[in-house]
Amino acid sequence: MKTLKNSLKFLSKTLLGVTAFIILYIIAVLLFSRIPVNSNRTKPEKGIEVYLLSNDVHTDIVVPVKSKTIDWSEKVQFQHTKAKDTTARYLAFGWGDKGFYLNTPTWADLKFSTAFNAASGLSSSAMHCTFYKQMREDELCKKIIITEKQYQQLVVFIQNSFELENNKIMKIDTDAVYGKHDIFYEAKGSYNLFYTCNTWTNSALKAADQKASLWTVYDKGILYHYK
Repeated sequence: MKTLKNSLKFLSKTLLGVTAFIILYIIAVLLFSRIPVNSNRTKPEKGIEVYLLSNDVHTDIVVPVKSKTIDWSEKVQFQHTKAKDTTARYLAFGWGDKGFYLNTPTWADLKFSTAFNAASGLSSSAMHCTFYKQMREDELCKKIIITEKQYQQLVVFIQNSFELENNKIMKIDTDAVYGKHDIFYEAKGSYNLFYTCNTWTNSALKAADQKASLWTVYDKGILYHYK
């Protein structure tokens, strides 16, 4: 009887602790995502067009394929896609959990093990790159004009997110691509409850001295500052 009583007490404390953590986590997510960074930055009249792109859950940073600063097609090659279409003008970068990217084509395919590994930071990460011929602004696609210097800072941040082998980015050989114009590459870091795909995008914006959240894990936390 005493053992059962102690077990129930332990279970009760555990559930209380988990509940308190969830509540504090949600409060922190809502609060810190509303605190702006670089909100006083003036928009240059001329510069390089980049885009903040969301699918209503996940965000990408979209940049020109070619510019004075860098020709991304020398690293993220058109030939690595199924389409091999060299007419694309824009390239989207989206960092995320490798297991989720490759093993969860739809929410119905989500496994507990994949979700647990992603939330706990036990799995590795991948960079999802997608070529686009054009970009269209809307509620989920925001155009941002940045200076050459800011773009150089953004380029450095993106490049430093790739895992390298012999100074080259490492393509992931998989059929789990989303279409004919995207590829996956090995990336640094691990996804977890405090650093998600959207945290990466938010950090990319900070690196380029652009408006961002103090901290966020979801796309609305970034889009809030680009209404």
